[in-house]
Amino acid sequence: MSGNGNGLYSKALLFTLVATITVLIGTFVTMFYPMMRDDMHPKLENLKPFTALQLAGRDIYQREGCMNCHTQTVRPLKGDVLRYGDYSKAGEFYYDRPHLWGSKRTGPDLARIGGKYPDDWHYQHMANPQAFYEKSNMPKYDFLAKKKVNVSQTVAGMKTLGFPFQPNEIEELKNKTEMDAIVAYLQQLGTAVAKKQVILVDEKSVEEKSPIADKVKAVAEGERLYKIECVGCHGKNTEGNIGPAFADSARTDKELFVLIANGSEGAMPGYATQFTREQIWALVDFVNSKKNK
Repeated sequence: MSGNGNGLYSKALLFTLVATITVLIGTFVTMFYPMMRDDMHPKLENLKPFTALQLAGRDIYQREGCMNCHTQTVRPLKGDVLRYGDYSKAGEFYYDRPHLWGSKRTGPDLARIGGKYPDDWHYQHMANPQAFYEKSNMPKYDFLAKKKVNVSQTVAGMKTLGFPFQPNEIEELKNKTEMDAIVAYLQQLGTAVAKKQVILVDEKSVEEKSPIADKVKAVAEGERLYKIECVGCHGKNTEGNIGPAFADSARTDKELFVLIANGSEGAMPGYATQFTREQIWALVDFVNSKKNK
C-alpha cells in the first residue's frame, strides 16, 4: 500500500479526517456515554434535596467564597478519616450544582460538619471566629444576621434545580436571615452518610486519677490548650457559654478524660487525635483547678 503511493498514509487530509473521527468515537464511547448513564450518577439512600433555607445558605456560602478556604471532601487517608470522619462518597454530591469540593484547606474540611456542633456554636462562630480560635484568620460574618434571605432568588433556584418545596416553606423563608440560612446549610453537610461511632480511647485504659505529678506545670499547660480550643464553648474564664461552666462539673478525673478524648455527639468533638494523653490529662488538671475555686 505504501509502495505505490496510493495508500491512506500518503493522503494527509484523508488520514487526518479518519484519525479525528476515530478519536472522537473513542472519546464518546469511553467518556461521554458513561457520563449519561444513570449508574454513573449514584445517590445515597438517605440523601435529600436541599430545602429552600439550605439552598439559600449554599448560595451565600458560594457568594462569600467559603470554598476558597474550606474543602468538602474527606480523602480515604487515615489522617483525614481520623480528623474529619468517614471518607466522602460519590453519592453525596447528587444534588450539588456545582460541587464545592474545594482544593485548599486554609480552614478545616467541612464535609462532616453537620451535627458536629449545636446551632449556637455556628451562630457565634460565624459572627466572631476569633472568640473560638484566637489566631483564626477567618473573617467575621456577623453582618449575615442583619440581612434577610433573597426569597425570589431562592425560589428561582429551587425551580431551576427541580427541588420540591411547599408554599409555607417559602413563607417561613421571608423571616429568615442569611445567618439562619448558612447555618442550616452547614448543619446538613455530611448527614446523609451514616455516622460511625468512633471510640478513640477505651475507657478501660484510662486511670481513675490524673497521673501527672507536677500539677503546677500541668495546670499551666492545660490552660494554654484551653485558650486555644475551648474558650468559645466554655468561656474565657471557664464561666460557660454553649458548653457548661467547668466549676459546675461533677465528673471524676476519668470521666473528664474520656469526655475530652472521645467528645460528645452533636455537642463536642473528641481531641484524642489532636492532643497526647499527657495534654488531655493537663486539661483535666486545669478543669479541676477551676472546680476547687
